[in-house]
Amino acid sequence: MNVLIVHAHPEPQSFTTALRDLAVETLQGLGHQVQQSDLYAMNWNPVASAADFTERANPEYLVYALEQREGVKSDRLAADIRGELDKLLWADLLILNFPLYWFSVPAILKGWIDRVLVSGICYGGKRFYDQGGLAGKKALVSLTLGGREHMFGEGAIHGPLEDMLRPLLRGTLAYVGLEVLPPFVAWHVPYISDAARGDFLRAYQARLQGLEQDAALEFPRLEQFDERLYPRTHPL
Repeated sequence: MNVLIVHAHPEPQSFTTALRDLAVETLQGLGHQVQQSDLYAMNWNPVASAADFTERANPEYLVYALEQREGVKSDRLAADIRGELDKLLWADLLILNFPLYWFSVPAILKGWIDRVLVSGICYGGKRFYDQGGLAGKKALVSLTLGGREHMFGEGAIHGPLEDMLRPLLRGTLAYVGLEVLPPFVAWHVPYISDAARGDFLRAYQARLQGLEQDAALEFPRLEQFDERLYPRTHPL
């Protein structure tokens, strides 16, 4: 299996980075091929702009998704985007590894998503969910946060973690066709003991070793909707 790990943490000594390093070691030890994109180390540019195209189909007015489609056809994507897109298309499994910031992903990772999941390859028209451009590949989110586990869930102070991850798991990863595995979450990591961090590392290693047994999360399938994308009255 080919694995791409996109890592987004500014501190090389962080526990989030330890999760990344463990994933590389574990997956390579299982015989998988692994590539990494360490976004902070790469000084990744997160800003989607007209500069993402070496030449524009419409130089007068920027419609970013349309320029992505034309850029794919005519090989006019910026070199940094093309390099990441090549890694993504090579991979059978995409791992996004990051700390939760403000109920979301770090800005640098959001910028990777904006610039690399290009229209015309990853999605476009009715090519989404199970018909998305990355169908047949899998995705795993591994994340750290400062809150305690009891602070998340129905009736909890912050509400369900699933609500915070919905734009990523459903609106991004599942939308482009990826089979999304349940996320791995390390809770309260800035404040726990080294022994507790070790427990998280062992649990993550076990997850990685058993990925083939993981059941994917369920998301819409286009067959459940009609041509205008209204839900079908009866299942097919």
